[in-house]
Amino acid sequence: MIEETNINKSVFDVFPELESERLLFKAYTKKDAQTLLNLRSNKAISKYMDTTIPKRIEDTEQRIEGYIKAFKEGKGITWALIEKENNTIIGDFAIHHIDKQNSRGEIGYILHPDFWGKGYMTEALTTLINFGFKDLNLHSFSANVNLENVNSKTLLLKFGFKLEALFRENFYYNGQFLDSEIYCLLQSDLK
Repeated sequence: MIEETNINKSVFDVFPELESERLLFKAYTKKDAQTLLNLRSNKAISKYMDTTIPKRIEDTEQRIEGYIKAFKEGKGITWALIEKENNTIIGDFAIHHIDKQNSRGEIGYILHPDFWGKGYMTEALTTLINFGFKDLNLHSFSANVNLENVNSKTLLLKFGFKLEALFRENFYYNGQFLDSEIYCLLQSDLK
């Protein structure tokens, strides 16, 4: 029998809508498929994603269905980041691949380039790390980062994430093998 940690499963009873100073964190719905298509097909955003770039609205509708399913199964939570001032989705943030046995969640995030360098992702990460440790009761976060994504690595280091591993050519995407860096933040790192 696999021993499980104390992940707070009640978080998955109702989608946790959150709020910070400038952002609302809500679930994607099917009506957001065009917005998500615009975000994920943006070349500046997709440059480091190492995942299939959506080409049609049906692609992002399926992605949103996947977000909904992952939440219902307690495997992940993906929030649309909504700027309060204009009530506009400007990116998203996920705690996915939740490993209940080891109380660990992997984070992933995107932000529209118009909002880069304005502290939005710092605000989002502050809110969601707090949620992950206090509400979801995670022990640790991981982040898988493309080696060339300097901005993402800088953000993670700012929050105290530590480089945990470098995997050489461990990921096959778009006809080539890519390296990955794995960063980790333990709950105890914040004390």
